[in-house]
Amino acid sequence: MKSKRERPRRAIRSLRLNLRVSDGFRAFVLEQLADVESLQARPMFGGIGLYSGDVFFGIVAADVLYLKVDDSNRERYESEGMPAFQPYPGKPMSMSYYQVPARILEDGDELGAWARASVRAATRAIGRKAR
Repeated sequence: MKSKRERPRRAIRSLRLNLRVSDGFRAFVLEQLADVESLQARPMFGGIGLYSGDVFFGIVAADVLYLKVDDSNRERYESEGMPAFQPYPGKPMSMSYYQVPARILEDGDELGAWARASVRAATRAIGRKAR
């Protein structure tokens, strides 16, 4: 019988495999987001966390880009039928990050505008948590 410690580690390893990002997709996303101020890509559970300075605004997981949403920009994603990021498939938990439509991902200028809106949403969320 496996110990309780071994089971979570295996689940985390499984999540990492599911979130892995190809080098080509990573390079493409970073090139498309080159105009985002102080853009940084940091490893995150097998995927990539996107930051503008210290503001976490995006996730790249399994060769899919997700950006931060709030009430100011969520409608854009929902009107395109885009799903929220679900780190654990089949579980009801989702996060305030939505998949970016392919047509936006392929248009660097438009993607930059969506990303800047996500940076603003993430900045507002930080402000709400600080209160």
